[in-house]
Amino acid sequence: MFGTVVVGVGIAGLARIRDLMNPMPSSPSEHLKLFGFVSRRDFGNINEAKQISLEDALRSKEIHAAFISTENRSHEETIRMFLEAGKHVLVEYPMALSAKAAHELWEMAEQKDKVLHVEHIELLTEEYKQLKKEVAGKELVKGTLHFTGSVLDENKTGFPAFSGIARLTWLIDLFGDLTVTSATRVKQKDKNYSRMTVHFQTTNKKPLTWIEERGPGMRREKKINFCFTSGCLENFPQAPRSAVGLFMQDQNLFAKKLLGQVSKEELAAEKWRILRCLDLAEVIQQHCEQPEKICS
Repeated sequence: MFGTVVVGVGIAGLARIRDLMNPMPSSPSEHLKLFGFVSRRDFGNINEAKQISLEDALRSKEIHAAFISTENRSHEETIRMFLEAGKHVLVEYPMALSAKAAHELWEMAEQKDKVLHVEHIELLTEEYKQLKKEVAGKELVKGTLHFTGSVLDENKTGFPAFSGIARLTWLIDLFGDLTVTSATRVKQKDKNYSRMTVHFQTTNKKPLTWIEERGPGMRREKKINFCFTSGCLENFPQAPRSAVGLFMQDQNLFAKKLLGQVSKEELAAEKWRILRCLDLAEVIQQHCEQPEKICS
């Protein structure tokens, strides 16, 4: 059994507590036992999970792994603390808000022989699984992924290339390695509006565009337009509803890693994808900030 603690009790943290307290029968998650949760706010207990201090979570010999569900800005520091304390770590994406920090943390986990698992539930949705099947084996001509959503507090979530890294992860997972050819960002501060546009090339020199757009009242939505030599895909293929929740699927994957049930090849491919996306996110931010376009 692996003793666990959940750090941060927002939407993701509460889902983690729920799933740790109710593991799927006969799944790897049955090897995880929740010892408590850490929060800056005073809750006492949540359901039957008890609140403990950060110091106790770091010191406890009964706690082997931390589930980090804090705001993006504090991921790096929290991961570092738990790795230094000799704990395995599951963290919600993005694992850090700089590529340098991400590489350092991964190296630290490897030196300490600890699992560092970064949640990317966007790859576990039935919608995405069907899309990946649809794209497989087709030759890309050009493509666009356009995301819209409500306003984020960038002081907490980081630059849009990092907070929106789920979209970048989709593109890398679908089309392989990418190179940034240009990236710009328009902000209308008076309207609390932001639009980041990134142009990539695939290894076959095919163009891909990622648009991340946020403003008050904007619906959370993804639109695709992927054109292949065989035709264009403009709508998501229909997908069945999964019987297993996304956080539970992710938790099972983390438990499999703790139990040594994931191949070295799979682990290496996942490490490359996560770090490559964070490298690209940093390149995108650098492009956008030279200079940033601000409209009054």
